[in-house]
Amino acid sequence: MSTVWIPPVLRASAGGAKQLDVAGGTVGEVINALITAHPSLESQIRTPDGGLNRFVNVYLNGQDIRYLGGESAAVAAADEVRLLPAMAGGSTGGSTVSSRWSR
Repeated sequence: MSTVWIPPVLRASAGGAKQLDVAGGTVGEVINALITAHPSLESQIRTPDGGLNRFVNVYLNGQDIRYLGGESAAVAAADEVRLLPAMAGGSTGGSTVSSRWSR
């Protein structure tokens, strides 16, 4: 079984677990097994048509699965799958920048 790391924002839907051991031969199988064990994760991880939600990034042993063949990437028993929510936004850090551009 591979270890799936659950981000804090998804832990309530995964029974509070920080990590879970999940069986599967591919990343997609691991994700599907995780969703089978914790059905409330499905709407947070998958789109209605079954694809990965664009706001969830998946890493296999530290590498983005988009560069490893996507959900078909092979997973071994000792591998780590990490689910990470995409981050957006930010701050300019204060009024100095905004006042400079408002003149």
